[in-house]
Parts: sequence; C-alpha cells; structure tokens
Amino acid sequence: MTPLVWKNLSPARRAAALRRPAQAARPQIADAVSRLVAEVRRGGDSALRRLTAKFDGAKLGSLRVSAAEFAAAATALSSADQRALRTAYRNLRRFHAAQAAKPVRVATMPGIVCEKVTRPIERVGLYVPGGSAPLFSTALMLGVPAQLAGCPVRVLCTPPGRDGRVNPWILFAAQLCGITDVFKVGGAQAVAAMAYGTPTIPKCDKLFGPGNAYVTEAKLQVSRDPAGAAIDMPAGPSEVMVIADRTADASFVAADLLSQAEHGPDSQVVLVTFSEATAFQVALEVQNQLKLLPRRAIAEAALKKSRVLFASSPAEAAEIANAYAPEHLILQLENPRRLLPKITAAGSVFVGPWTPESLGDYASGTNHVLPTYGWARSFSGLGLADFSRTMTVQEATPRGLARLGGTVARLAAAESLVAHRRAVTVRLQKLSR
Repeated sequence: MTPLVWKNLSPARRAAALRRPAQAARPQIADAVSRLVAEVRRGGDSALRRLTAKFDGAKLGSLRVSAAEFAAAATALSSADQRALRTAYRNLRRFHAAQAAKPVRVATMPGIVCEKVTRPIERVGLYVPGGSAPLFSTALMLGVPAQLAGCPVRVLCTPPGRDGRVNPWILFAAQLCGITDVFKVGGAQAVAAMAYGTPTIPKCDKLFGPGNAYVTEAKLQVSRDPAGAAIDMPAGPSEVMVIADRTADASFVAADLLSQAEHGPDSQVVLVTFSEATAFQVALEVQNQLKLLPRRAIAEAALKKSRVLFASSPAEAAEIANAYAPEHLILQLENPRRLLPKITAAGSVFVGPWTPESLGDYASGTNHVLPTYGWARSFSGLGLADFSRTMTVQEATPRGLARLGGTVARLAAAESLVAHRRAVTVRLQKLSR
C-alpha cells in the first residue's frame, strides 16, 4: 500500500491518490458493454445461453431456476446455516420496515387538499453477483425491501457455476424473500436482459444491485436509454476507507482492510492515519493475516492499488474522507462519535473498534448495496423508498377553486400561458352564474 502525506500533495496529486483503479479502463469497458447489450437485445435467450457458456463456462437448457432446484437448495443447507440466514433476514426486515413512508395529507387553504401517496414499483430486477464469491447476502439486501414495498414482479438474476447450478445460499435467501423468478444469468448480459426483456426474462422498470465494473457500466447505459430501465445507483467494485489513530487495534484495522481487498482485484482499500508507527503496525498485521486467506492472491492484487494517507489531524482525515466519499467508512479512533458530524459523504459508516464492516455486509440490518466511485456525494445507500415511487394528489372544492383560482389565473397570464389561465377561468365563470 503506497504511503502519501496529504498536506504535501498538490490538488492534482490528491485527486490521483483518491482515484479508483477501474476508472482507467472505462472507455474499453464501455465499448465492450455496449456490444454485449446489443447482442442480448438482438439474440434474446439464445444470446444469454451463448454468453453464459462463454463467461461462466455453463451450458444451460432452461435459464429459469426450477422448483426442484429450490427444494434441493433448502436441503443443501444445514439447520445452523438456515438459522443464520433467518437472523439476517429478520434484522433487515426490522430496519427496513421502520423506513416505511407515512401518507401526507395537508389542507393548504380552505377547500384545497394536497396529498402524497406511495406505490410500489411494478417490476424490479435484482442482480446478485456470483463468480468466485457468490454474494447470497445481496439477495437478502435486495429481496427484503422489494418484499416489504410490495413490488408485484421481482426478478433475480445471478451467474451459475460451471455445473449450471445457482448457489444454494442464494436460492434459500431468495425463498425467504418470496422470490420465485430466479434466472441463471450474470454480468452485463443479465442487466441487459432485465432492462429490455427476453422471451424468458421479464422486462423490469428498475434494476438493483452491485457488481463489477462491467455490471456498473451496463446499468449506466440502460438507464440512459428511454427503452431501458431506471437503476438504483452506480454500485461497482467494493471499497473501504479506515481512519485509525494510535488507539486503534492494528489487527482490527488490518482485518477490515483485507475484508474488502478479498472481494476482487479491482477493489480498493485506503488507510488514513496520523503516524508512521500506526501505519507500520497495520502493514505488519496485513502481511501476517494475508497468509491465512484462501483468497490471498486476489487481496494482494487489490492492495497494490491501495493507499496509506497520512493526515495531520482528525479534521483533515474527515476532509480526506469527504473528498473520497467511500462506500464504507470505518472510524477506529478515540471517541469516534466526535468525528461523525464532520462526515458528509459516505455510503455507510462503522463507528468504533467493535463494529467491523462485515456486520453491515450481512446481518446488522442496514443495507450493503451502497454507492461507490465517489457517488456517495450524491447517492444514498439502498433503502425501502428505492422500491417505490410517490405521487402527489390534489383536490379542490368549488369554494377552494373560488379562493385560489384568481391567483392561478394571474400567474398563468404572467407566463403567457393562455390555455392554463382559461382552464381556471371557465370554471370560475361557471361558479359565478
């Protein structure tokens, strides 16, 4: 991990220090994704089978997970495994159910009532990453709020293994959330299938879920197409920033950094600290703990693109965090709550030494689908509201129109919108008879 002293860096070097590794390849990724999306739109299910064989090594008959496969998944997990998933499911339901919007009904003046009502999104597409580490936890993170929102059509796509099967943990999680439309398709091609529809996979109104740089780019491309689908947020390769002072346990910090580095070679971890001694202790722990990881090679690749930044004060550390806008921000400081008000841009914050990021990844109750690439400056993490849309409603009585109509007619005339004005005055004339 490259060490840099923040106060000694020019603005250009600061920007370079916080640049995500995958961004350098963005033009090539965009071009490749564009071709994949076009291939799926042309070829439908046959294109999906061809691409699944190419990228996942699985030759499929049916793209849909069968009832028999769901039943086999339930028997494949031990009772202890099932209990763990149910605990995570319950905590997620508790936290997300508390986010339910209350109806708004206000009489803005006598005879004029304005309302705001919530409706579920009709058709939602849920993407669950697979590959070397199938993220069954994402099935819960997407499935729980979609279930609570009452979305009528819930489609889940995830890459199969080489044996053509979906990970049983993913299928059991989907069952907990009442999802039966699960398809063995991954990558940018899954995003295209859910955005535009195929003979087998329903077209969705909005797409959700994290993924690698190709999945993220596919989501961005289909969201710009009126014939495509809306998306939750740009959620790409995982990242973490840890702010640690001399009181931090170096083994905890190292474990948190490695828990993100093992996601993939395009993940990024950043340590912000205040002394070389702390950085040295963490570096030693990282090397010791790396030896214990089955995914050591992946973590090492991610660490090569990562950084250690030396800050002169907690306030400067907060400035660095807000400039980076990390997906995950861990505060391992003496009195970490004191720094929290200064944090304005992060997907999710983990406060204190006993709050590893893994809690939020699996079972604390918060959602782990979070903005990456600095999008935390303008996007929030996933929540219940993302699976619904609101509508405003207004109703006027004759008395209310009589009170407000003159104001609206004057404002419409000021904008030279005569038809707008007449829509009011024809009614006022009727009332005056």
